[in-house]
Amino acid sequence: MRIEGRYRGQRVGILTGGLSAEREISRRSASAVQGALQRRGYETECIEGDRLVARSLAESGVDVVFNALHGRYGEDGCVQGLLEVLRLPYTGSGVQASSLAMDKWLTKKVIESAGIPTPEADLLAPDEAPKRPFPMVVKPRSEGSSNGVGIAHGPADLAGVLAGARAFAGDLIAEDFIAGREVTVAVFDGRPLAAMEVIALGDEFHSWEVKYTAGREEFLLPAPLGERYSEVLAVAAATHEAVQASVYSRVDLRIDHQGNPFVLECNTLPGLHELGWFPRMAAHAGIEFDDLIEGLLDRADLGVVETIREEGP
Repeated sequence: MRIEGRYRGQRVGILTGGLSAEREISRRSASAVQGALQRRGYETECIEGDRLVARSLAESGVDVVFNALHGRYGEDGCVQGLLEVLRLPYTGSGVQASSLAMDKWLTKKVIESAGIPTPEADLLAPDEAPKRPFPMVVKPRSEGSSNGVGIAHGPADLAGVLAGARAFAGDLIAEDFIAGREVTVAVFDGRPLAAMEVIALGDEFHSWEVKYTAGREEFLLPAPLGERYSEVLAVAAATHEAVQASVYSRVDLRIDHQGNPFVLECNTLPGLHELGWFPRMAAHAGIEFDDLIEGLLDRADLGVVETIREEGP
């Protein structure tokens, strides 16, 4: 992994917390990022990603931003647009890819058009009843960390699953449940690093409680996919490219009993905390955590190029 230390000697702002349902997970990522950068000798400041974030950034005097936010406002293009206006280089994908990837329905349409397999699904208004066959997955259109996600195996489950999804604002997605295994792939600089099977312990899927409670998951790394392993890596890399993610992403998939991969989503700001899946896969690929964080900072940039029209005499 190439590390140049582009921003050594400059002040690094780490965006933390935020306004989404994932704010506490963001704080865990930000704390891990700050520790890594301080070990490398960087001057850092954690900046709350709240409604005063523009003022806080201006007053902090930071030169570059490490975006450790997750979810709405931080991962969906909103804060990326603000940073572009402020001309502050930042980590992660730009406005367009961030907005697209956070919208699970638009992501599905884009990857379908690229020939990438994804479960069949319907888009629902918040009060609309799903019509897909059971079992089905119901989830909010634009949330992360499994917020509001539920599996309805039959009519008796549906009311509770819908209530969980409707606790979050916006449209819903009803999606065919793919029986099989869950696999996730880390992509860095457009290259898939590893595929890892993740097994929920004590639940049938990776709910919020499972993901963020130590000891509630089992990991098989590399994922035992046999001759289909390279295919899954290629599908993840194609997904990263289709949504135009930039430096890094994590692509989550279901693998059916025949070994066929189906992409669920692409995360453009995957968790970097102590339970995060992305750092675990990076370590398997030989990238130590502090190198990973400094490497991400190295690649901080701006995505919008200012154009100035010269006025004639």
